[in-house]
Amino acid sequence: MLETITIGQYLKHHLSLPLVDVRSPAEYKKGHIPNAVNVPIFSDEERAVVGTAYKQESKERAIEIGMEYVQPKLRHFIDETLRAASQQTVVVHCWRGGMRSRSFAQHLVENGFAQVYVIESGYKAFRKHVLHAFEVDAQLIILGGYTGSAKTELLKQIQQTSDQQVIDLEGLANHRGSAFGGIGQPSQPTVEQFENNVFWEWKDLDLTRQVWVEDESRAIGTVMIPEALFGKMRSQRMYFLDISRDERARHLVKGYGESDREKLKDSITRISSRLGGLNTSNALQHVDNGEMFEVAKIVLTYYDKYYSKGVARREENMVTTIPLKTTDSIQNAHQIIQAIIERT
Repeated sequence: MLETITIGQYLKHHLSLPLVDVRSPAEYKKGHIPNAVNVPIFSDEERAVVGTAYKQESKERAIEIGMEYVQPKLRHFIDETLRAASQQTVVVHCWRGGMRSRSFAQHLVENGFAQVYVIESGYKAFRKHVLHAFEVDAQLIILGGYTGSAKTELLKQIQQTSDQQVIDLEGLANHRGSAFGGIGQPSQPTVEQFENNVFWEWKDLDLTRQVWVEDESRAIGTVMIPEALFGKMRSQRMYFLDISRDERARHLVKGYGESDREKLKDSITRISSRLGGLNTSNALQHVDNGEMFEVAKIVLTYYDKYYSKGVARREENMVTTIPLKTTDSIQNAHQIIQAIIERT
């Protein structure tokens, strides 16, 4: 049986079912629904040829060429879909719920699949849903603090030891948010995929309750926080962790001290215009000497100034400072939760 469903119906009722994305590999790589398996009808090259024929010749000619590409793959489509959906019940989508997904779905039904759902308007509908989701009102707790304050570790500790809701934007971005933030991290997703991944966590939150988020610039490495979400982050109260520079430098040494020295030097060089010539030279020399604490202190001089400018752009009465003696997340979690409860 073949049935058309909306993206809302899929997200509400069919998330447990296997999902097959029949778009080309390049379309899938740029952005996809997080749990989708890619079984492309056309390769990237084939899609380009079909698209050119559609624009320069006719729809009929494009369909004719498409069929020539598809015919040898029909058994492959069944086999690959069975790998993802052995129970022969599956959800299928393409870019906008057009010929690709409907033809693919019909082929599955004709070859024994018991139930095949096609998402109306396809991935295009999903993207629209994603961006609209961040426009909904939400109560955010913004956890701020200078670089090296162990904000990410603290959020993880709060999530693990309490019933608080947390979104780890840096974890989803595969980046720790500075010139050094990509060291030791997997490749970053595309901007579009990052938005999809953030939504995938966002959709499960109870937005009548508070959600903890680390204070970030709009850009985290090469990805961008969705505009509507970033606007909320900038407009709501920030709790600023006030920790000494030396303590934060020691924390950075723990995180980066064993990193590849050439990558550290490359990161320092990339911010040399902001560090200044002397600071850059000294920092590079300290890396060569293995003096990572001194490197961290020099780098923090720049990042503290940069972050201070961001804090200054907030309304003064929307920043609450929480003095802390250490970056230890276990020790700090209870103190911070208590301070926020008292403030709210």
